[in-house]
Amino acid sequence: MDESMSKQLLYLKLAFLAMEPSNCILSLAIEAGGGCITPQVQNYIVNECLGDTMKKTTVKDPAYIKGILKKIIAFVESSSDSVVDCLYEELAHYLTIGGGSPGNNNRIYREISFLSPDYGKDCSNSVNLVASLLCSSNMLEGDTGCSLWPSSLFLSEFILSYPEIFGNKSCFEVGSGVGLVGIALSHVGASKVTLTDGDLSSLANMKANLELNKLCFNVASDVAHPSAQKVECKHLAWELATKAEFQDQQPDVVLGADVIYNPECIPHLVRVFSIMLEDEYFGEVKREAPVAYIAIVIRNLDTFNYFLTVACESRLSVVDITSNTEVPNLLPYMCSYDRSNVHLLRVSMVSE
Repeated sequence: MDESMSKQLLYLKLAFLAMEPSNCILSLAIEAGGGCITPQVQNYIVNECLGDTMKKTTVKDPAYIKGILKKIIAFVESSSDSVVDCLYEELAHYLTIGGGSPGNNNRIYREISFLSPDYGKDCSNSVNLVASLLCSSNMLEGDTGCSLWPSSLFLSEFILSYPEIFGNKSCFEVGSGVGLVGIALSHVGASKVTLTDGDLSSLANMKANLELNKLCFNVASDVAHPSAQKVECKHLAWELATKAEFQDQQPDVVLGADVIYNPECIPHLVRVFSIMLEDEYFGEVKREAPVAYIAIVIRNLDTFNYFLTVACESRLSVVDITSNTEVPNLLPYMCSYDRSNVHLLRVSMVSE
């Protein structure tokens, strides 16, 4: 098997685990076969994509798998090529299973595999981090805090590409959602990771995701498990946040993904960032001034400009570093992930 095909098959497998749309899976299968879905690719789908890697998961979506198998078989049949018997057998098996994920109808299980920056050189050792996540199955039904957004994927790519910025640092994230950024921070060796969200259901889902990834956590009054590295989940309503809440934090780095979206929330968000980045607040011990990184998609220019205005009034410097910061695409198999519109902002307190 040549290197190009090995890479395409790897992408196919990772896309399957990430529960990418069926059209993406079909395209990757065709690419791996050099323009058609060969028997070799079909067997790979059965043995690798549907084999141990899929059956090890505790939450599966039979409807998703059935949809993919139907598309693969229909494409091969329409091309007058042979469908391997085991592909038909897998479809028959999943046709006997009910629709959604058992006991978790509004959640889907996804494995997001971030490749190493040098993945093109060595396909056998290309995966840097695998994040196991329970995500919302429908982000249009008000469950946005449990959805996986492009900005959190991009911010995680940034963290994994620049571990020297976050390693051995105390990191604090606002609006943590599914907890992906926290998993990336833990992976690069942050000394402390604090994840926050204002929605209690998102916080519960975040805790479940930390458990899935075997990370120790502390939620509210829960007792933290003994660990050299502490990951904490906290409820944080921006509009109610006070300086006293952050007395014991002293973060080196503050992070946020897709947190600039509601004009009504912006003054509260900026106040939280101001408290966290105000170096003098943390006492007289000399240390490097804290900094914040925010990844956003600018969906409404007026809202973004309002954020810039309020930030300026609060003595916060906001610099778009997207164009001069190289962030490798560590998720090349995710057709659903559009990173082209994501901006990376660096925020710091302006000295008087």
